[in-house]
Amino acid sequence: MNVVFAVKQYVSKMIEDSGPGMKVLLMDKETTSIVSMVYTQSEILQKEVYLFERIDSLNRETMKHLKAICFLRPTKENVEYLIQELRRPKYSIYYIYFSNVISKSDVKSLAEADEQEVVAEIQEFYGDYIAVNPHVFSLNLLGCCQGRSWDLAQLSRTAQGLTALLLSLKKCPMIRYQLSSEPAKRLAECVKQVITKEYELFDFRRTEVPPLLLILDRSDDAITPLLNQWTYQAMVHELLGINNNRIDLSRVPGISKDLREVVLSAENDEFYANNMYLNFAEIGSNIKNLMEDFQRRKPKEQQKLESIADMKAFVENYPQFKKMSGTVSKHVTVVGELSRLASERNLLEVSEVEQELACQNDHSSAHQNVRRLLQNPKVTEFDATRLVMLYALHYERHSSNSLPGLMMDLKNKGVSEKYRKLVSAVVEYGGKRVRGSDLFSPKDAVAITKQFLKGLKGVENVYTQHQPFLHETLDQLIKGKLKDGQYPYLGPSTLRDRPQDIIVFIIGGATYEEALTVYNLNRSTPGVRIVLGGTTIHNTKSFLEEISASGFRGRGAESSQITVRASSRR
Repeated sequence: MNVVFAVKQYVSKMIEDSGPGMKVLLMDKETTSIVSMVYTQSEILQKEVYLFERIDSLNRETMKHLKAICFLRPTKENVEYLIQELRRPKYSIYYIYFSNVISKSDVKSLAEADEQEVVAEIQEFYGDYIAVNPHVFSLNLLGCCQGRSWDLAQLSRTAQGLTALLLSLKKCPMIRYQLSSEPAKRLAECVKQVITKEYELFDFRRTEVPPLLLILDRSDDAITPLLNQWTYQAMVHELLGINNNRIDLSRVPGISKDLREVVLSAENDEFYANNMYLNFAEIGSNIKNLMEDFQRRKPKEQQKLESIADMKAFVENYPQFKKMSGTVSKHVTVVGELSRLASERNLLEVSEVEQELACQNDHSSAHQNVRRLLQNPKVTEFDATRLVMLYALHYERHSSNSLPGLMMDLKNKGVSEKYRKLVSAVVEYGGKRVRGSDLFSPKDAVAITKQFLKGLKGVENVYTQHQPFLHETLDQLIKGKLKDGQYPYLGPSTLRDRPQDIIVFIIGGATYEEALTVYNLNRSTPGVRIVLGGTTIHNTKSFLEEISASGFRGRGAESSQITVRASSRR
């Protein structure tokens, strides 16, 4: 179950099916992102694709010597653009591929428009999602719900993306969903509807244990997306932001022109592939090794070129050398900037308190530490607010809850009202009243013993002791112990055996910390393959945007004091 490979295969097949000759790849905004995640432009150029165009760009030239490969989402707009295109074709022949199921009536409209008979074929290739890592996919959707209900356009797009994923991996799954979430149930029903309607497409060879689709809701764990991260991929996204593998470094002091935007893709960057899940301390020493390796090779390249053989060797090695030079300068810049931000914003200290708020239950220590950091001028308003949010979520109903005082501290620190309002918005979004599970205090004896032992043993790294709630959910699922009462099956049949192929999807967005959890579970559990998807991949900034976009505006700091006092009496 490798989503990058699945999308890559579709793109290769499209290009191969069109035969030899010069080609143009005609895409829309979304399919451009889908393709760019799995192939570099130079890789596609090697396959005789010499031009990349958008179907919605109005001033494309007529080039009758090119074949057109169209890869488009099956939307009304795209069908309309294609109809216009076929009435006045700019290219010699058209191979049309839709990224999802296309209606018969749309195919009929296209056939009617094809008066010059330039269409060679129309097919469905189900690459209708963003393949982020081999085991992670996203739909790049922000603000998928309004309150606790789906935005209908986003529900339709999510169901399409999820069914395309299943088709591309050739899985017809049983479905389980989080009972406490209405959107999870709704999405489960929509996916089931598509599978029933398109039963011929989903008629795959039966496996002994059917695959399982588990649909969850982000509001069940609002803690994970609020934490600072210390593994490479997650930290880059948290501090710099990853957008379709691209990182904007234009704000880095003294940045050179060619490094203003860099691409981090495990597909064609070996250093990134080997280091994306390692923690920051290890990255530092690995960068040093990379630099030293580069330095060792460098003098050889600058030897005198005295013979033809020398020149030949230089020319042969130069592309590798150039690529290595680009890799070194890119990672040195990225790691340097992460390091600068971590010290400028005092993130080690901030992160230690975040981890305490997420993983331990000592209220007075947590309260003191948060107050201490709120007084620290190095702590930004963003990090200060994040600490208060974590406190508000964890100690929401604690008898000594001191949220009003902390809200006052935020105000005195000069934190804007926009951020202060978000504290109550986060609690409204993912507080105790909403959660279907117990995020903080383990109830059964086994869990309490586990936590106690963890406390005795100490953690190997104080900054990464937090485990996303997803870890426990998947662990229970793999062992066959996930409660049907909390995560019911859709439909009458249930899974008798432990699941082997698991697709887990989080409405409201997944995180790179959860991607790491899934990566580790895949490595440590033989026979189990897990793919993680989300409506998007969040960092703290985008998570707070998600909450605002979903209509959780929060109250002013003053009114939140009243609710807290009232709730602490319960």
